[in-house]
Amino acid sequence: MKWLALVTAAVLALVTAVVVGPAGFSADATTLGIIRDLRMPRALLAFLVGGSLAVTGSALQALVRNPLADPYLLGLSGGAGLGAVGAIALHLDGPWVLPASAFVGALAAIAVVYRLGVVTGAVLDTRVLLLAGVVVGAFAAAMMGAIMAVSPAAELRNAFVWLLGGFGSASWQSVSVFAAYAAIPVVLIYVAARSLDLLTLGEEPATYLGADVERTKRLVYGAASLLTAAAVAVSGTIGFVGLVVPHAIRLLWGHLHRTLLPAAFLLGGTLLVLADALARTLFAPVELPVGVVTAFLGVPVFVLLVRRWAR
Repeated sequence: MKWLALVTAAVLALVTAVVVGPAGFSADATTLGIIRDLRMPRALLAFLVGGSLAVTGSALQALVRNPLADPYLLGLSGGAGLGAVGAIALHLDGPWVLPASAFVGALAAIAVVYRLGVVTGAVLDTRVLLLAGVVVGAFAAAMMGAIMAVSPAAELRNAFVWLLGGFGSASWQSVSVFAAYAAIPVVLIYVAARSLDLLTLGEEPATYLGADVERTKRLVYGAASLLTAAAVAVSGTIGFVGLVVPHAIRLLWGHLHRTLLPAAFLLGGTLLVLADALARTLFAPVELPVGVVTAFLGVPVFVLLVRRWAR
């Protein structure tokens, strides 16, 4: 029954995102073209990105055993943002230049954080990993602030809009590229579901119960990092999805990752599709950044979850 409700909610969210908009919904050729070429790829990309962020958040919370862990905690958003802001400041043109620059920046952040997190060249310490992510994120934020401080107003606005997230540049090509890229990291995280269950007990108990802890940590961190890098590259930085959704699913489905991960993917996708629909229509024709909408939705939900845990 829970799965049926979740799938139904996802389908209804996608249909709603395709139907609503300033142009309305009708059978004339212009509106059908808008639906086919703009709204449908945008809704599907939002669903895939939201699901990917939720899966990543679920995996990272188990990996570092920190309920506040989310896809952007490990410096990924800072690195991606720095790459994107650098491309904007350098006037680099082309439809794929900004996503590619963001992806390269995220990969650089991944490499630095991972190198700092590896203790004595052999053990990946998740505590050091968190600290390294905070430091790298703070450094990237300082660099972005310096670049934007000396940038013209138009470039400054473009940088802020990108940093707050959105799907205005979505296309069928971006949907197909992201879907093909994200499939492997999502599958790798799902394959590690059993090991993630054991890691939530602690590294020593997980080892005694047969988990290859170091291999799991590297696999999950690598897959989650690459998945987040791709999501940030196509949508900018969108917060709270990877933080709130895993906790909401745990309250409904429990803590076993074999069911938690697919349920989180569906709920995360549904949430981001609805948030994007609100961003497009709430103050039409002005479009809000999706990151602003997810923050407004995510903060009260997170407060409710915290109160429920306290009880």
